[in-house]
Amino acid sequence: MTPTLAELGEEELLKRLARFAPPGQLDDDTACLGSDARPLLVNTDVLVDGIHFSDTTTAAVDVGWRAVAANLSDLAASGAVSIDGITVALVAPGTTPWSWVEGVYDGINAALEKHGGTLLGGDCSSGSSRLLSVTALGRLGPLRLLRNAAQPGDVLISSGPHGLSRLGLALLQKEPLVQTNSLSAELQDQAISQHQRPRPRLDALNGLLACKPAELSWRAGGTDSSDGLLAAVQGLCSSSGTGAQLDRSHLPRPQEWPHGDLWDRWCLAGGEDFELVFSIPPAWADALETTLAGCRRFGQITDKTGSIVWSDDKKPVLDGGFDHFASS
Repeated sequence: MTPTLAELGEEELLKRLARFAPPGQLDDDTACLGSDARPLLVNTDVLVDGIHFSDTTTAAVDVGWRAVAANLSDLAASGAVSIDGITVALVAPGTTPWSWVEGVYDGINAALEKHGGTLLGGDCSSGSSRLLSVTALGRLGPLRLLRNAAQPGDVLISSGPHGLSRLGLALLQKEPLVQTNSLSAELQDQAISQHQRPRPRLDALNGLLACKPAELSWRAGGTDSSDGLLAAVQGLCSSSGTGAQLDRSHLPRPQEWPHGDLWDRWCLAGGEDFELVFSIPPAWADALETTLAGCRRFGQITDKTGSIVWSDDKKPVLDGGFDHFASS
């Protein structure tokens, strides 16, 4: 029978966690990074039990994976081309089984082995609920992606489809709105995988960097869609003082995606797909479409500040993204 954290005690817990980091890495209170001429990008993301994960939808190993993926997605959306590593703060009740914590760190290790970086350090504390706070550090490449860099005339282009994570959650929670007999097994598997094991799109950033037309400057707007596709567009427009027109017929829907208002809402505002959303000149968008499989242009930036409308009827696009502080 696996011991609880209270039965292990802090010293034994830290000793067990040390095996997830390079030898000696967790012996001291600080981590030392080597010098690098490239600027350092830093991001912190928090996963809270009951809000971002639950035992009914997310195994411990997937909690660890998602914690890393969320942070690395933000680094990719800012232009990071390499990952130094992460620190992890774990809060959990003393009744938490060690097997759950071990699973979380197995997931953390698996994500780092896949996408780069090492476990640099962190902290542990007892608390009334389970919480993971991850800080990730990466090195900036030649392009600093900023939300305020969007300009009128830019093409809005997504690195991949949206809505899968929300569908995956619905399937795991057995929501009555989802009729599984009308969905292919392939779409269901893809959706559950996207929810439990999202991938930070560092590959999409590398594709964007590789295909920049020589005559263009290193200027592009960018963000990720962790809070939803529309929320990503709203972030770009709000920061850059612009507006946008979205093409209803070219939303980045997954293959075999059903038709209907619910499915369009999930595509626009389902959240946690962790794709990258770029605002780039048309020539760069043309090049990216030939370089990055699965990317989709779905609109353009306009000079109408704060106005996000459909291109066909000019009506406002109304569905918003995830609000971390909205009432449940």
